[in-house]
Order: sequence, then C-alpha cells, then structure tokens
Amino acid sequence: MEDQSIVSALFLGLIEGLTEFIPVSSTAHVLLTGHFLGFKSPGNTFAVLIQLGAILAILTVYTTKLLGIALSLPNDPRSRRFVLSVLIAFLPAAVIGALAHDFIKSVLFETPIMMCIVLVLGGIVLLWVDRLELRPRYTEVMDYPLSLAFKIGLCQCVAMIPGTSRSGATIVGALLLGTDKRSAAEFSFFLAMPTMLGAFVLDLYKNRSALSFDDGAIIAIGFVAAFVSAVLVVKALLDFVSKRGYAPFAWWRIVVGSVGLIALLAGF
Repeated sequence: MEDQSIVSALFLGLIEGLTEFIPVSSTAHVLLTGHFLGFKSPGNTFAVLIQLGAILAILTVYTTKLLGIALSLPNDPRSRRFVLSVLIAFLPAAVIGALAHDFIKSVLFETPIMMCIVLVLGGIVLLWVDRLELRPRYTEVMDYPLSLAFKIGLCQCVAMIPGTSRSGATIVGALLLGTDKRSAAEFSFFLAMPTMLGAFVLDLYKNRSALSFDDGAIIAIGFVAAFVSAVLVVKALLDFVSKRGYAPFAWWRIVVGSVGLIALLAGF
C-alpha cells in the first residue's frame, strides 16, 4: 500500500464527509478529485463504500432521537408514520438503483465532463429555488405526509446522475413541495440512512471479487476520515441553512463545475 494512496484516501474521505450532506454532490467531488489525483479503485467502489462513514456520522449525531423513535414505535402512531415515511421515500431509489446499478457505475461514473456540467446546472437550479418566495406548509419531519415523503423519494432518484447530489435533489424537491429549509435538510439526513446503506451493501456485493486486502485498508482510511468530517457537517448544517439558505452551496457548485470542466477540456 503506497503512501500516496494512503494520503489520497485520507483526503478523499475528508471530501466525502464534508460534502455528503450538503447539496454539492459528494460523489462528483470524490470522483473528480480522484481523477485529477490519479486515484483508482476497482469498479469505482471507493466513492460508494466510504459513504458508510457518513452514515455512521448521522447515527452518532442523532442517536438520542433515533433511540427515542425506536422505543416509542409500539405505542406512538406518529413515530410509526415517520419511520414508514422514510421507508416509502427510500423505495424508488432502491428499485431504480438495483435495476440500473451496472449502467450507473460503468457509464455515468466514468463521465467526468458530464459531472461538471451537472454540477453547474444543479447550482443554477439551487440558486433559483433558494431565491423563490416559498411559503412552507410542512416544518416538522415527524409530520410529513406519506404522499410528500414518496414524492421526495422520487426526486432523490435524479441523484443517480453523478453531480446532481442526493441531498440536493431531496432538498430542492422538498422545498418545491412545501417544506421549510431546515426540515428539508433534516429529512434528507434521515433518508440518507437507508439509501446510502443500501448502496453500500449492493456495491460491496457486486465488487466482492475485485477487492483485495489493500483495497480494504484504503477504504477503511477513507471511511474514518469521512466519519469524522461528516459529524462536523451534520452538527453545523441545520443552523447554517436556517440562517443563510442554500445560495453559498449553489455558487460553490457552479465554481467547482466550471473549474473542473476547464481543466478536463485542457487535458488534465
């Protein structure tokens, strides 16, 4: 295991954790950075498998709330409806992701120019949505109607195109469907748990024969880095978007996508 690979894995893990839960597309950031660093992983599994670190970050930050929901399930209809809403929102991505997995990994993950274009276009959309004078009807994730959760789940499917951003697709969809900014981000956190775990298990199974011990060590380094940085982001994000909105992330997408596109067209 080369020192360069260790440093690259550490750096990419930090990027994953810092970008997973903000609407800038962690997958595009990790894949594009890996491209420019010359970092390779079998079947591009690294970008998916280190997401487990980000999943555990949510579990860590929301341990008390998740435990409270779990303990109240037998007697609290509100908790049962919330869990059902998250599962319903997860269902579209589970079906489409399983059916289109090979196409996504072999075609879409191998198209860095498209990722950059999608980053820019997504930034423009996010900037437009952030400036709309929307009147939220839903401000508490525990009270989202099941129909709303399913529609947000459909929006999440757009994020299978690298560069779109899973959190970005769910947040934009939720805002347009009548939620406020804070609860949209929070529901995106909860929806990430089954979605990212499902992607992790499927990708690990599909690439089980291609992974070696060194690959496992590199993934473990990226996993730890993603966990630590994601904890910091999850703790700070809700207060940030409540005060500042999503415009800073929109401009970041536009800048990163534009710089990446110029670099790729220049032959880097």
